[in-house]
Amino acid sequence: MHGGVRTLALVILGLALAVAPPPSAAFDQVCGDRHYKANSTFAADFQRVAGALPGNTTSSASLFATAAVAGEVYALALCRGDLAPQPCGVCVDAAFNDAQQVCPYSMDVTMYYSTCVVRFSGDDFLAGRNNSQQKIILSTAQTLGPAVAGRFHGLVNDLLNETVDYAVTNTSDSVRRLFATGEVDVDGGYFDEQFSKIYTSAQCTPDLTPAQCRGCLETAMAEMPRQVFPANSPGGRVVGERCDLRYDVFAFYTMDAMVRMQVGLGQGGKKKSSPVLAIVLPIVLVGLLMFTLVTLYIWRKKRLLPKAPLIENTDDLEDFDSIFIELATLQLATTNFDESNRIGEGGFGVVYKGVLPDGQEVAVKRLSRFSKQGLGQLKNELALVAKLQHKNLVRLIGVCLEEGEKVLVYEYMPNKSLDTILFDPDKGKQLDWGKRYRILNGIARGLQYLHEHSQLKIVHRDLKASNVLLDADMKPKIADFGLAKIFGDDQTRNATSRIVGTLGYMSPEYAMRGQYSTNLDVFSFGVLVLEIVTGRRNSYAVISEHSEDLFSLVWRHWNEGTVTEIVDPALGRHYPRGDIQKCINIGLLCVQQNPTDRPSMSTIIVMLSSDTVTLQAPYRPAYLFGRSRSYSYTETVDMIQASSEPHSSITELEPSFPTPIFDF
Repeated sequence: MHGGVRTLALVILGLALAVAPPPSAAFDQVCGDRHYKANSTFAADFQRVAGALPGNTTSSASLFATAAVAGEVYALALCRGDLAPQPCGVCVDAAFNDAQQVCPYSMDVTMYYSTCVVRFSGDDFLAGRNNSQQKIILSTAQTLGPAVAGRFHGLVNDLLNETVDYAVTNTSDSVRRLFATGEVDVDGGYFDEQFSKIYTSAQCTPDLTPAQCRGCLETAMAEMPRQVFPANSPGGRVVGERCDLRYDVFAFYTMDAMVRMQVGLGQGGKKKSSPVLAIVLPIVLVGLLMFTLVTLYIWRKKRLLPKAPLIENTDDLEDFDSIFIELATLQLATTNFDESNRIGEGGFGVVYKGVLPDGQEVAVKRLSRFSKQGLGQLKNELALVAKLQHKNLVRLIGVCLEEGEKVLVYEYMPNKSLDTILFDPDKGKQLDWGKRYRILNGIARGLQYLHEHSQLKIVHRDLKASNVLLDADMKPKIADFGLAKIFGDDQTRNATSRIVGTLGYMSPEYAMRGQYSTNLDVFSFGVLVLEIVTGRRNSYAVISEHSEDLFSLVWRHWNEGTVTEIVDPALGRHYPRGDIQKCINIGLLCVQQNPTDRPSMSTIIVMLSSDTVTLQAPYRPAYLFGRSRSYSYTETVDMIQASSEPHSSITELEPSFPTPIFDF
């Protein structure tokens, strides 16, 4: 590889490595001192409330619900005003589950999430109109410097006041009652370019009057200068069961701001205009022109000098020299990336079919020039490729990093991805039961290799039908390691504040708390099993009384002993009933709410290959709330909490645009 190309590769990978991690999601709790017994009336009533309140909250237009059972248990749940109903239900359900783990047998618990607040108690707190369980939550990502802290807090205070005013006076939106979001643009390096925007929100439970809401929020506001601002944190929150006040320097909500402010560098932070600009502006432009000419001269002179490496640690690149491919070769292979050779498009680029000079067919993934996420994914892919070799993993043939291009070259899979065949009523007939069973076995063995047999212990994090590619013989190969995470030898579970993947395939503990382990991939595998048997997507949809999502449909037929009624019609009646029963059982075991209830991939392979192993009966799967309503999700999310990428500031469990690294 030429020296210039090698240097460019180092620059790109160095930039990817330099991206700072985003702040973690806010989460806390308050546990009361009184406790109940496991077999008490309170315990029974608590379970009734825990089963009903998630569904009641999602069925309410205001994402709010309360409950009172026999004078024993009182409960309240409120989701953030910009949230969709389904993620709201996930958050409330997770709160009840987490409460039993972090506050076992406590009779008064308040759980605080970034997307919801839930409280239950043996005392009737519902008559209260202020936060009796108020919590201060600070961002721990960074600390403001003394030079900017005062200006920052003053600006936050102004924006919070405007946001509170809008929340209590806006009557045009009956759904988002007593909820408002704010945003201020800070231009011109107002805070030494540490950030360019500040975001706020204010919310009350919608059963309060505007005056009661203002009183609650003003009480919360009083805590800002006393407890929040002195910490010099760029993000803070005062939250309770009745109202919530928050600010941060990343977009933690997903809607357009209702209140907007803009601050420049004029006196007092206010934007000003003046006739002096007519004189000063031409002088400034001439100065900029001269500066540009001098900069270009220096740049051209430096190009002739030998260049030192821009990053010192190049160990990860040593194994890649043999797979670098020249851009001219790939342009020839794809007819200069002609549209006629396009075979797919993912969130970070376009996939083309190509033919190398030796006649080998390849899939050429051309990443977007402007995607910083693409840089990170490319770095991750390269860091893993030299260490992963398995017949059920897609092989990366080459990489090109010339002239600003970032291109990955894979072995070509003529049958494309599993989803293009499985979910098509006509093409699905190409997959008889024998092929489907072999696909399940192949995926399981690929995951077992990642989890247990490779040099590194790896969690894929985005296993789904579109990331399972099929070769000419319909043998499966797992693709897309751009989101994969590497575990240390002594690790069994880890957590991340950057939650990426595809809803519907994401386990609850990962989607809500960022906790990932090999159990995350097991959950995703379980979804695939159920999809392969039924031919149905685990779709993101608003569930009505006349439709069911995949989990609730399978669970109902499992309990009724009628699982053959949900087998993919494309199979006709040509399948062994015993295999169907076994696969449904395995799929349900994999999608259990509790990660410890899910089997390992080694155990799953034994289950699939043996007819004598007795399978454990599954509990109710995750994402089922109560008996009558259920929810599941397949929209892709990228929960980057502080991203500089345009339109990628979604911070919690919200649908976004699909982002597969390798999607046909």
